[in-house]
Amino acid sequence: MEISADIVVVGTGVGGLFSTLWLPEEKQVVLITKSDLESSDSFLAQGGICVLRDEKDYESFFEDTMKAGHYENRKESVDLMIRKSREIIDDLIGFGVDFEQEDGCLKYTREGAHSCPRILFHKDITGKEITSKLLERVKERKNVTIFEYTTMTDILEEDGKCTGILAENEQGTLHIHAADTILASGGIGGTYQHSTNFPHLTGDAIRIAKKHEVRLEHLDYVQIHPTTLYSKKPGRRFLISESVRGEGAVLYNKKHERFVNELLPRDVVTKAIHEEMEKDGTDYVWLSMEHIPKETILGHFPNIYQRCLEEGYDVTKECIPVVPAQHYFMGGIWVDLDSQTSMEHLYAVGETSCNGVHGANRLASNSLLESLVFAKRAATKIFGESEKRYR
Repeated sequence: MEISADIVVVGTGVGGLFSTLWLPEEKQVVLITKSDLESSDSFLAQGGICVLRDEKDYESFFEDTMKAGHYENRKESVDLMIRKSREIIDDLIGFGVDFEQEDGCLKYTREGAHSCPRILFHKDITGKEITSKLLERVKERKNVTIFEYTTMTDILEEDGKCTGILAENEQGTLHIHAADTILASGGIGGTYQHSTNFPHLTGDAIRIAKKHEVRLEHLDYVQIHPTTLYSKKPGRRFLISESVRGEGAVLYNKKHERFVNELLPRDVVTKAIHEEMEKDGTDYVWLSMEHIPKETILGHFPNIYQRCLEEGYDVTKECIPVVPAQHYFMGGIWVDLDSQTSMEHLYAVGETSCNGVHGANRLASNSLLESLVFAKRAATKIFGESEKRYR
């Protein structure tokens, strides 16, 4: 099947959806996703989204992000993300996203390696709240054609420029020709035995980019999340958000002793857990929410509370077993500040891309913000370039 469009977007996480919403409505957009529309890691994000609270917060926000990333971050990318954060939050609220409030003002929480509370949230399903509201708006767009259960198999290239993609679905092979292509197909968690990611996220775009000699960066930068619910069952691991530790949850070894500062960066906490498990000869450590009021657990963490109940644990009364698992990919397809790759007319956003914001280790709740900031920049760059082309 031959399909022509102005822009093709691969992926329906926040990166793909947000970039689609910022593309001109007079342009024809094809949006494809490998599974159903809601099966993106953005949908699973629990904790929240960072925002610069005020100018006094800038230096600590910048330093927290750099320190978590072992100072291997691109400074200009970090600066851009932080400076654009309030604009992005205003955009989201305009699209109908509902963040928790207290006394009529936005409510902030804190997570590991943050020097102060600067994270906005919606219960413990922030990703679902943001993604679902963006998806509603995308579905309203008459210029957007959506293909579910459609897998990108290659990009189309002519004279070193991207001219669209090849994809497969039950209808057969789709040749989608487009002036510009945005890759937003997620990370690589599906290649791991134990991951918090959906299993269909297997780094397809990165593999295809490599085939076409598109520049890649930091492919060895993989983040392991310290706390997922331990289970002997196969399949995706259920994340226990870092925000529970931000609200006072603590980690114990088998002797019920604390062994690490729970609010250190993820890689540090993960290392401490692995060392404790090895020393104790156990498959997990314990996470206790005993210091968090029951009403806070039920109000802020209803999803975690319910899922743990289904697994036989009442987090308001007992500890739960947790274990680290693969969570996020900091590397990917190299992009500049406008999310443009080394190939003309090819863009990448979200976990598929590497704009250098996260360095060697991502700071908690920076992923949604980074995806949204650079998705909007990809769309506005494409819009600006297309205006020049059609003059």
